[in-house]
Amino acid sequence: MNKGKNVQVPKTLIEAVVYFSDLENARLTFEKMRWPNGVCCPRCGSVAVRYLPKYRRWQCSSSHPRRQFTVKIGTIMEDSPLGLDKWAAGFWLEVNAKNSISSYEIHRALGITQKSAWFMLHRIRLAVQSGSLVKLGGPNGPAVEVDETYIGGLARNMHKARRERVITSNGVAGKTAVMGLLERHGPGGISKVRTFVIDDRFSRTLHPIIHKHVEPGTPIMTDTLAGYQGLESTFVHAVVNHAEKYVDGIVHTNGLENFWTLFKRCIKGTHVSVEPFHLFRYLDAEGFRFNNRDVKDRDRFLMALQGMTGKRLTYKQLTATLEGAPEAATAGQAAIAPWN
Repeated sequence: MNKGKNVQVPKTLIEAVVYFSDLENARLTFEKMRWPNGVCCPRCGSVAVRYLPKYRRWQCSSSHPRRQFTVKIGTIMEDSPLGLDKWAAGFWLEVNAKNSISSYEIHRALGITQKSAWFMLHRIRLAVQSGSLVKLGGPNGPAVEVDETYIGGLARNMHKARRERVITSNGVAGKTAVMGLLERHGPGGISKVRTFVIDDRFSRTLHPIIHKHVEPGTPIMTDTLAGYQGLESTFVHAVVNHAEKYVDGIVHTNGLENFWTLFKRCIKGTHVSVEPFHLFRYLDAEGFRFNNRDVKDRDRFLMALQGMTGKRLTYKQLTATLEGAPEAATAGQAAIAPWN
């Protein structure tokens, strides 16, 4: 077993580019994050492994098929021909850019094709996707803000033919509804958000999400949307009427409104347009950056690397049709997908 060397991760982008341009530094960093207690075989778990410097890979001493492996095996990077230096730069840029970064920027910055950059970014978004069984709030805990919004193009910016086809009723047709829960000043004093893509804004959709993720008895702040009516039987439900005011003492949803502003700036300013069936990925990435906004770039980068193991996203899964997208139907927040 090789315990590896101490890894000195850079603190700034320019330091990161220089540091990870050395493939040995990149390899050691990724291996240390994946195997903090020493390298082991990803296929049999054996720690009796040795490094083959000529091939930049490890070999397991146990007798079984595919004894040789790299740090990419069993991670989001599996089968990727891109070097770890490019993956390190991609991780750094995506998780530390407040408004995200487009695949065209990655394509130009790293010297790879736009298609490869797009695929890389979606796999990085899968790495930072997180779930928690811990419920928000509590009777004596922090309040939780609940709010929803629509993501989609403005009608006035659409071609007349598309506008007539898409905007058929109340102006939100053709847009995708998203919902968020924000725990005010939770652990560490940092407000943190959980987001979901939803079918609609009716109580049949909103209530199960709230009951699943929020402790009974928690103070909940919402606007006057009819879909939130009935929550007072389980929660301490306070409502602010946005037609009259946006803040009523401590009752407001301004924290979550701030997050929606950041997310819409990310979509409109950086990505311009995203497919509804990929929207949950962009929400995951924005939620990761928002929830970890209090840490340094270096630490946010390392946190993202910790999520790379045990996840796989193939190009076929990523580009599957709506009717046959098993990955999208089961991956995290896509459980409430906009095409259902």
